[in-house]
Amino acid sequence: MPQLKAEFWTSALIRRAEIGGAFAAVVKRGDADAGACLVKVRLLNGEAVLYRPIRNMAGERVWLPKGPSEEREIDSYMNSRVDDDPDIWIVEIEDREGRHFLTEPIETA
Repeated sequence: MPQLKAEFWTSALIRRAEIGGAFAAVVKRGDADAGACLVKVRLLNGEAVLYRPIRNMAGERVWLPKGPSEEREIDSYMNSRVDDDPDIWIVEIEDREGRHFLTEPIETA
């Protein structure tokens, strides 16, 4: 199954978050074509949730949450991932409601 390029996908996620009233930004740019992406959601209370992609048995991307945890713990994990994979993207979303905007349908049937 073809995938969107990482740069295009991250831009779309940021735009969707902004439309929903959240603040979102790329805090680390990875490979424009095929870099993996981590999504950090800041809850604005000192905690954050990190979403990591995996593939399920059907080959679909599923987002696994890590947290909520103290933000510095999430940052430490992200830094270790960047050390292992310099092509990784990191998108940060600030939202009081903790929305990640990752699983919303793009279009309706």
